[in-house]
Amino acid sequence: MIINAAIQLLPIGAKEDKYGIIDKAISLINNSGLNYKVCPFETVVEGSSDKVYQLIRQIQDSSITENCPEVLINIKIHAASRDLHFSEKLEKY
Repeated sequence: MIINAAIQLLPIGAKEDKYGIIDKAISLINNSGLNYKVCPFETVVEGSSDKVYQLIRQIQDSSITENCPEVLINIKIHAASRDLHFSEKLEKY
C-alpha cells in the first residue's frame, strides 16, 4: 500500500547549525528512493508504509546527536484502502 507522509523536523535542542541537521534529514529522504517533494515547512514523501515509517525512524535517529540532543518531528500520514499518489492530489492544479 502506498501512503503519503508530511514530515517536519524541528531540531529544538541544536547547539549549532539547525539547517545542517535538516539538510541531513533531506539527504536521507533523497537517498531513500521514495518519491518526495521538499516544501517550505515540511517534506512530503510517497511510498510503502514500511519504507515511510523506516525513513521516519532514520530521520529521528540521525538527528539526535551530541550537538542536537532533542528534536520534534511533526508527521501527517494519509493512508487509504488503495494506493495514494501525489499526482492524483495535484492533477487539477
